[in-house]
Amino acid sequence: MSSIAKNFKYYFLGALFLGAVFVWYAVLVETRSGLKVAFLDVGQGDAIFIEAPNGNQILIDGGQNKTVLRELAKQMPFYDHSLDGIILTHPHLDHYGGFIDVLDSYKINFEMDSGNNNPESKGFDVYVKKLEEEKAKRIFAKRGMRVNLDKEIHLDILLPVINKEGMSAHDEMVVTRLVYGKNSFLLTGDMEDNLENFLLSFGDILKSDVLKIGHHGSLTSTSESFLGWVKPSLAIISVGKNNKYGHPKKEIIDRLEKFEIPVLRTYEKGTIVLKSDGEKVVVE
Repeated sequence: MSSIAKNFKYYFLGALFLGAVFVWYAVLVETRSGLKVAFLDVGQGDAIFIEAPNGNQILIDGGQNKTVLRELAKQMPFYDHSLDGIILTHPHLDHYGGFIDVLDSYKINFEMDSGNNNPESKGFDVYVKKLEEEKAKRIFAKRGMRVNLDKEIHLDILLPVINKEGMSAHDEMVVTRLVYGKNSFLLTGDMEDNLENFLLSFGDILKSDVLKIGHHGSLTSTSESFLGWVKPSLAIISVGKNNKYGHPKKEIIDRLEKFEIPVLRTYEKGTIVLKSDGEKVVVE
């Protein structure tokens, strides 16, 4: 083969490689246009994947087992094995269990939780030990903190107000509000009506386009007064099909219908992906 032919071969292969890189870059940029909020289908549990346009990624809760890995793989590029942070709303298995597998599979920069030392769940010490092994920075959440994800995107910590020894996991819930431009998402974990009533004193700050219904649609959450203040355009319920708790309760679904709030459930829709450009929220 002549030197000209060899050089042409190398140039051609080089052009193919650069073309492939360009295509992957274009796909990645297109995928990351706008804010993505994915309510992952992890059965009876919670897991919310958030990705900002600049690529910053947060996972709030991890479901109860490695199912979260399957759903994360659908939302993230195959080569991406890191998350900027994980946030645990409270130490119950259906929220922290999958994080143990996430910590095995992804590099985590920081972890945030309430600091609750009354986990009411055997095995939580395994999660804490895993955090220590991975040397992830652990932060105890408190009202007033803010996680900046992008230039105009931030996650505000609404609860807990204090980190107090001996409080129940549900009373020391990490509740957050994600804001991008004119759009907002209220993410409640398993928050119950006592904390809802406390948040009512915050007034208009609760107003959100999307409400993640507390405690999987339990009767202990989603009061009429709370819905009246939040005024969501869409409600999301993360729940497993035919679960033993009977979630979501019919009374909660009826209440949402009374307020004319559309509701999506993960056991019916699978993973629910919402996109925001800072002006409007759309369901993918």
